[in-house]
Amino acid sequence: MLNKFLFLVIFINIAVSGFSQTREELEYQRNQLKKEINETEKLLNANKSKTKENLLQWRLINNKVSLQNRVIENVNKDLRILDNNIYSIQRDINRYDRLLDTLKDEYAKSMVYAYKNRSSYDVLNFIFSADNFNDAIKRIAYLKSYRNYREMQGQNILRTQELRRKRIEDLGGAKVKKRSTLNEQSKEMSALEKQQQEKDRILAELKKQGKQLNTQMAAKQRQMKKVSNAITAAIKKAQDDARKEQLAKAAEAERKRKEEKKLAEKNATASTTSATATTKPEVTKEVKSVNKPENVLLNTAEAVALNASFEKNRGALPWPVDNGYVLMHYGNNKLPSGGDLVITCTTIATNIGSPVKAVFDGEVISVVANDEQPFVIVQHGKYFTTYTNLSNISVSKGQQIKRGQVIGRVAANYDGEGAIDFYMNTDKGFVDAESWMKRK
Repeated sequence: MLNKFLFLVIFINIAVSGFSQTREELEYQRNQLKKEINETEKLLNANKSKTKENLLQWRLINNKVSLQNRVIENVNKDLRILDNNIYSIQRDINRYDRLLDTLKDEYAKSMVYAYKNRSSYDVLNFIFSADNFNDAIKRIAYLKSYRNYREMQGQNILRTQELRRKRIEDLGGAKVKKRSTLNEQSKEMSALEKQQQEKDRILAELKKQGKQLNTQMAAKQRQMKKVSNAITAAIKKAQDDARKEQLAKAAEAERKRKEEKKLAEKNATASTTSATATTKPEVTKEVKSVNKPENVLLNTAEAVALNASFEKNRGALPWPVDNGYVLMHYGNNKLPSGGDLVITCTTIATNIGSPVKAVFDGEVISVVANDEQPFVIVQHGKYFTTYTNLSNISVSKGQQIKRGQVIGRVAANYDGEGAIDFYMNTDKGFVDAESWMKRK
């Protein structure tokens, strides 16, 4: 019986501590989500004060509604944990009630038996009726054990009552927490409703601007196509230049080999004796294998090292701007009109004039400053990063730059808001730059 008590107490403590840890984790996640909501709200308010409804506002309110839904989901998980906790506590209380009934019944029976055999004459009669001395000693030990058993029964009842009392207190605390969490759920639901109304309002305003937005998106697509073509051309030129350099090195190596061969033949002819004058010296033809690089862009040790270092930093590269919000992701993006816009870059909204920094060491292979959307292309081995919609470009073609070096400033986009398009490529095509950046 005592072992059952110990097991029950240990099980309950483990269960309660498990629920507590889970609720703490949920509360931490909820606080983090609320911080993100507050930051998004600040961006929304700042954007409202500058201009009319635009694509950035729509993205921000969508993100805010999504975060709010996650907060509500978090609260619902918390409520489910509390419900499970309350159910578990109530089940323990019911178990204690049944256990107390059993213990009290057994204790009552032992007390009745003790009452019936309460006189000293009965005890002595029980002892002296033994057949021998050893039997008498056993009967004395039995009476002592029975007395201890009755005392243990009483202690078990008191201990069980104390455990039941604590679980009743736990039940009251859990119900208070549930009421508080239900109030929080109600507040978060009200906040979600207001945010959804704001989202619908912004969407309605944007739909009124449908023609203007379509014009802007069409212009953006044309500009992205132009930049994509420029990136492709720059990569092709880099490959062509690398091939020319490789061919030039091979030609120079071949020229030196021929000169060395001719010099060797001349020395061999001069050192021949008159006895072997009629015999031509045998010249061994050297065949040198040319080790071609796996990628034409990695034709030097420096390029190979830079490329390897860039690849090791996947998932740890800095963002090109210190503070910003992803306005459009690589791939398919839903528009307020319900249509889709597929892009090969990451559009980052930030303050006009913010510094744009190189995400890694490399060489500037293209600078287009006098254009509708100025841009800079930087090569990192077989990888390329492109920064578009810049002002005050501070680097030049052929320049070696370092990670974090400022290459220009953020210019205004079609909405009059600060934004840049950030591309990442290999010589094979475009890749999702966000998967290479640090998580914000």
